[in-house]
Amino acid sequence: MSLAMPCPPVSMSTERPLAKETSSGSRDLRLDLFRGLANWAIFLDHIPNNVVAWLTTRNYGFSDAADVFVFISGYTAAFIYARKIVAQGHLAGTALLIRRVWQLYVAHVLLFVFYAAAIGYVAQDYGHSHLLDEFNVAGLIEHPVATLTQGLLLKFKPLNLDVLPLYIVLMAGFAPLLMLMMRVPDAALAAAMLVYVLARYYAWNFPAHPTGGWYFNPFTWQLLFTMGAWAALGGAARAQAWARSRTVLIASVAFVVFAFVVTVGARLGVSTLSPLFDDLSEKTNLAPYRIVHFLALAVIVVHLVPRNWKGLDSKLARPVILCGQRSLEVFCIGIFLSFVGHFILEMYSDRLLTQIGVSVGGLLLMTAVALYRTWSRTLDVRAPQVSVTSAAIGRKGENV
Repeated sequence: MSLAMPCPPVSMSTERPLAKETSSGSRDLRLDLFRGLANWAIFLDHIPNNVVAWLTTRNYGFSDAADVFVFISGYTAAFIYARKIVAQGHLAGTALLIRRVWQLYVAHVLLFVFYAAAIGYVAQDYGHSHLLDEFNVAGLIEHPVATLTQGLLLKFKPLNLDVLPLYIVLMAGFAPLLMLMMRVPDAALAAAMLVYVLARYYAWNFPAHPTGGWYFNPFTWQLLFTMGAWAALGGAARAQAWARSRTVLIASVAFVVFAFVVTVGARLGVSTLSPLFDDLSEKTNLAPYRIVHFLALAVIVVHLVPRNWKGLDSKLARPVILCGQRSLEVFCIGIFLSFVGHFILEMYSDRLLTQIGVSVGGLLLMTAVALYRTWSRTLDVRAPQVSVTSAAIGRKGENV
């Protein structure tokens, strides 16, 4: 969700205030909390016919976990790399950004290979060939070289593997946007809005293989990413008075209730308002009412969950926060586990108890991955810096 950040707008002339703010400020755990919840929701939503998925926000409004994930990704990217640029210069900051893009790309390729291999194995060994079409990997079986090449170019994507390529593209083009935003943040946000409007009007999109365009259109979804970056670089602080206005709060609650009525009514087939919205999700081009719904939720969250909320330190929130802090690893394992959950429900049992077990088991495994990655990262920090010589190794061997 959109959360206020204490740092001022960043520019190359504000290096000293930014450094002071970094030393005095602490990590905003609300970002980790909601990104962790988004990862959990994405996992649950990707398991078809899963009753636990009714707990996620996509069933009760226009926006869903993807909106939260993209916004917070933009927020954290700006917060991290703007400081690196100020501290180390444009070249070093850009190099670090490119390194992160490469890490994301490698993660996507590994996930792509394991995901496609798992689907192919289940389809072949268990006689469920329909999974090849259902998960959009039939082309990979029929034309492996051409399809794999397109996959490496991010044009071919199996079902549910759309978010990470979007993140890769947004991060790949983030360096010039970030440098502009560090100087004139409002102008950078206005430029993103213009691209959004033009993309929707002229139907701009990246081509997909074998036909069509990307499910998450980068030309439109960049707006949420940019809004997150704008908020991180002082926009949220400047918008505090507006966000905490009683009038804005009432309007936000009213819109969220309206979205709830329309969405739930459409799912139950009783809404007379749903014809006004051709596609209640309209994810591909990021419908304007999705953005409004997300911002309305953000305003409500700012009122209900302050930065110093005691619940952030609770044991119940800790697993979710860890999943937000180790977002890339948790996201990847969650996508893979969603297929495993689908396979279990289809092959063995789709009873209510099984649905709950698959969902809870997947969340526990995702949390375990987050715990392991958090622990493993501390090993490098705690490792003593000692010089190991051949003589020392020899003496050590004598005692074995």
